[in-house]
Amino acid sequence: MSESRGSVFWGAFWMFLVSVLLFWLPGLGGFLAGVVGGKVAGGVGNALLAAFLPAFVLGGLLFFFGTALTGFIAIGLLAALGGFMLGCVHIGGLLLGAIIGGLIA
Repeated sequence: MSESRGSVFWGAFWMFLVSVLLFWLPGLGGFLAGVVGGKVAGGVGNALLAAFLPAFVLGGLLFFFGTALTGFIAIGLLAALGGFMLGCVHIGGLLLGAIIGGLIA
């Protein structure tokens, strides 16, 4: 019997979607998003990667667009670091939920 291990992309997608839908539950929303995304990711390692993936993607996009719009790499770097930090601010409950979701997968 072949068993699917899950997907980091779909785990990150579900973490993002559930956290956006449950934004009005500050601590619990991120935790529930982490559990759902961790279960979809299929393991603890994949779940942790899926939890950090949106913050890296947001930082990369802000760096690209900040540099492209202004022409200065330093402004793009500041935008990227700011976006990455905003993405990491709410990561506490998400990481705990991702670990639990990865363990029950």
